[in-house]
Amino acid sequence: MTLRLSQVGLSHSTAVHALRGVDLTISTGERVAIIGPSGAGKSSLLNLLATALQPSSGTLEVLDSNPWQLPARARQRLRARIGLVHQAPPLPARQRVVTAVLAGKLGQWSLGKSLLNLLHPLDIPGAQRELAKLDLADKLFAQCQQLSGGQLQRVGIARVLYQAPELLLADEPVSAMDPVLAEHTLTVLCRHATEHGITLVASLHAVELALAHFPRIIGLRDGQILFDRAASDVDQALLDALYANEQLLSPPLPAATLALQIPRC
Repeated sequence: MTLRLSQVGLSHSTAVHALRGVDLTISTGERVAIIGPSGAGKSSLLNLLATALQPSSGTLEVLDSNPWQLPARARQRLRARIGLVHQAPPLPARQRVVTAVLAGKLGQWSLGKSLLNLLHPLDIPGAQRELAKLDLADKLFAQCQQLSGGQLQRVGIARVLYQAPELLLADEPVSAMDPVLAEHTLTVLCRHATEHGITLVASLHAVELALAHFPRIIGLRDGQILFDRAASDVDQALLDALYANEQLLSPPLPAATLALQIPRC
């Protein structure tokens, strides 16, 4: 078992409850998409799973350990086994892409090796290999400030692929990409997870992408799980309930998706 949450709550203040009473189990190797309206708690849930935030209530197990019962050093070792793709990757503007990708191993390298890598990239072929999967091999020695938002997101993904974590979390990983790039990038992520037996959990605003690439869909609203279904069981009625009372109507399922919902890698 990779992840287990029991009655997990997260409060940012006494008046703001990001998550409430979340019960969730995700097994090793599963691919799960989290969908829901803005402010539903998707990013908060992923940050809990990444052990970047501590639950306010309930119990959390990540990779079969309770991170908040571990000593600080053991918790850091656990975090090195978790990869988190940020919606806006925190990449220094003047940092070269090759260095940004190789930073995926900083949690596994010694301090000396990490410092040496800042001066001279230690595994240029490795960084280039991961970038090539995302059609960015030609940006290997570019500075991050020279890249578009979508390219920066792909650099962040390449860094996590290079890290080779056991648990891969992705927070809106394709939000800055055009539809073709978004489709290709999610295909790369899902294929990597499947080939390496990695658990993949991603939050997505694009419902059609979630249904196309992930066998299991979790609908999150107001910090609570509204539904947890196979992609083939998610219909327009569920989406209407999930996005109810939004200023924009719930995203309609394409006719082709309604007719046949088969997640793919």
